[in-house]
Order: sequence, then structure tokens, then C-alpha cells
Amino acid sequence: MTTMTDSSVREFKMPDVGEGLTEAEILKWYVQPGDTVTDGQVVCEVETAKAAVELPIPYDGVVRELHFPEGTTVDVGTSIIAVAVGDGAAAAEEPVQEAVPEEPKPEGRQPVLVGYGVATSSTKRRPRKGAEAPAAAQTPSAAIQAELNGHGPAAPAAPAAPAAPAAPAAPVTGDRPLAKPPVRKLAKDLGVDLATVVPSGPDGIITREDVHAAVAAPEPAQTAAPRSEPAAPAPSPSAPTSYDTARETRIPVKGVRKATAAAMVGSAFTAPHVTEFVTVDVTRTMKLVEELKQDKEYTGLRVNPLLLIAKALLVAIKRNPDINASWDEAAQEIVVKHYVNLGIAAATPRGLIVPNIKDAHAQTLPQLAGSLGELVSTAREGKTSPAAMQGGTVTITNVGVFGVDTGTPILNPGESAILAVGAIKLQPWVHKGKVKPRQVTTLALSFDHRLVDGELGSKVLADVAAVLEQPKRLISWA
Repeated sequence: MTTMTDSSVREFKMPDVGEGLTEAEILKWYVQPGDTVTDGQVVCEVETAKAAVELPIPYDGVVRELHFPEGTTVDVGTSIIAVAVGDGAAAAEEPVQEAVPEEPKPEGRQPVLVGYGVATSSTKRRPRKGAEAPAAAQTPSAAIQAELNGHGPAAPAAPAAPAAPAAPAAPVTGDRPLAKPPVRKLAKDLGVDLATVVPSGPDGIITREDVHAAVAAPEPAQTAAPRSEPAAPAPSPSAPTSYDTARETRIPVKGVRKATAAAMVGSAFTAPHVTEFVTVDVTRTMKLVEELKQDKEYTGLRVNPLLLIAKALLVAIKRNPDINASWDEAAQEIVVKHYVNLGIAAATPRGLIVPNIKDAHAQTLPQLAGSLGELVSTAREGKTSPAAMQGGTVTITNVGVFGVDTGTPILNPGESAILAVGAIKLQPWVHKGKVKPRQVTTLALSFDHRLVDGELGSKVLADVAAVLEQPKRLISWA
């Protein structure tokens, strides 16, 4: 690899593209080493816990190295690409200046880790726990291969009794296991010595999974001499590969799905949920939808029952503002919001997301129709930004599109209420004293019982139903 000064190479780190995010998966690289990039050029697409985002490079130069392949989950703050800038850009295109045998050595990729810089030591693996002479004789490549084969760094010194006490000496010599700060903290919290962990990441980097695997591994595997016979337990972390692929499919839980699962578990076991139901005749609402579709003011806009349901909920919130609140556990306060960021649950190829319409309470019906249309189309294209999914106050989830009558929705974390809308069907209904076929649906409102009591929740649900039954109330109540 070309030798350059630190000032000629810029390391682009994984940014926090959404508030509080800690990691992102690299979905696709748009550049390769040797490509010229300019300030603002998109170099890769990443998927965070909230959305897929394209990352632009903030400077001009030549791509020197991609530190991680596609499909890798990288911590925020970790360098993902090295770009030669200024004089270094020209140098990056020159032939390799160092000896050819040194190029494949793992130390050439040391800049992958944030805060480590370019190490100068010729040996990048952790020290052997036996005699120093055999340890020095083993090449870094051999050390990596030994670890991948399950023998670990202590293999050469297996018969030596003092092997275990030798582990603390690693940090003193300056040669310590490769791991990112969050992984080191995890290992410290779990009481795992990183020197005993077999790395599986690029260039021998220890990952979170490696630490958890070390915790789950049988205790004798770390104390007994790791000869060829005891090496058999090493494959235990890869036990999931033993399932019948013809009968089962295993999908990694990550990205949006992982974040959704964590959020739903946290919400379900933090906020005491209460769900109320009401079945309502929405025949007049359906007629109004058809009329609006013919109105020139709504030409090109998305007009459907969800539009009027959203407006009905906004009217109900205006009449019962205490429903639009959140619970501040740290301050032990109820925070009543004087604005409504209306969340709309959307099913996408990457999982369920809940973008919201900012200040929906201040929008007219045509404006609300435009916002809904934009929100849905953006979600379907997978281009919803993290900012669009932050700050929601209440949510609507339309399960009726799947033919479902209703459900008991789980609150979006930090919100006080969520309205589920069931399928709208022709059903026999008593109308003006006679049984007639009418368009009927069932609404379900879940709310946080810490800050919304039964009376308030019932009033909100009843108001939504009343507006949908008599849409003219949109005029008198708005």
C-alpha cells in the first residue's frame, strides 16, 4: 500500500444519520479503490435502524481503501473509507512503494479501527503465551489462520502452566487484540479477556458476536490446553448452521426489523396498554371520498378513506388535547404537546416504519392529502429519512388494507395513543329503523394508561367515530 503522510489521507467515519443511532449496515458501495470522488458525491448506501440512507463524501480525492465489504454492520464513528486528498491523491495513483511481500500483511489495514492510527509494529496479533522465540517466528498470517482454525493465540504454549497469567501482559507490550471501543466495553462488562477471544471480523477484528460466543463457550475450552483433540468444541458458536436448510430459512435480525422489535418490546413492557373498540357506519365518509376525488382541488392528490380518518383523529385531538402527550419517566412529568406530528405506519420491504407528518394539526384537508401521498410514496421507495420518523405524537395503523377487521396495536415508543383502522365492508346495519347494507368498519384505540384514563380514551375514540359517521362534523368541530 502506498505510504503517505497522515495529512494526505482522510478517513471518512460512519456518521450518526439519525438521533441516537449507534450502528449502520453497509448496503452498497458506489465507488472502488482508485476511483476519483468529489465533495458531495454519494459513495455508499447504508441502512440504519430507521431507514436506508445515502452517504456523500465531504471532500475531493481518490479512494484509497474501503475498510468494510457490503453487508457489514459498522459502529457509528468507525472509519469506513480512506480517501487520498491533495498531494496524497496523486500519490495514491503511483505504484506501490513498499516491498511487495508486505502488502498482504494485516497491518496494512490497521487504519480500520478508530483511534489506533497506522501502527508500525511488524506483528499485529496478540502475543503468544509461551516462549517469545516461537511467537516471534510465527508470521501474522499464520497467527490469523491459527485463530480461525480454533487453536487460539495460546496454542504454541499449551503445555506451559503460567499461560493464563501471561494474558495481562498484552496491553503492556502495545500489541493488544483488535476491537472497537464499544466491543471492549462489552467484553469488560461481561468479564471476558479479549486475548482469549477468537476474532471473526475483517483482518482479525473482534466483534460483539465473538465476545458473546466466548461467554457461551464451555469453560474448559479456555483453561485446557488447546490441542487438536479439544479443538472440537470451537465450532459450537456456529451451531445454527446445523438446521435443515430445506425445511427452515433463517433471516438475520438487523436494521429496521431489529429496531422495530426492540422498540415494540420496550413499549409493550413499559407503557400499560389499554385498547378500546368501536364499530361505526362510515357510508357517508365513503361517499365523501368519492366526491373529493372528482373535486378539481384534489386533482393529483391521494384521496382515500385514510385521509378522512386522519382528519377525524386530528379533530378529536383538538377537542381532547390531553390525549396528545408523552410520559417523561426521568422527570416524572406528563408532557402535553401543542402540536400533532401524525405518524402513519407503513409496511416496506425493509420492515414496518412509522414516518410522521410534521404539524399535521395545522394542515388543511388538501395539504394533508398531499402530505399523505408524499409520505406513502417515499416509504415505498425506501427513501424515508430518519428525521421523518422522529418526533411523532400519535399514530394511525391501517390494518384494513390486509382485510383484517381490527387489532390491538402497540404504542409507538414515546407516544400516548395509536389508532388501528379495520377493513371497511358492506354489512347489515340498522339505519333509520331498518336493516340495510352499509359500509362498516371497526376502530381500535390503544393508549398509555399512565397518562390517559378510560374517560379520555373513550371520548377520543367516540369523537373519531362520530366524525366518520357524520363527516359534516369536520366543518362544525374543526
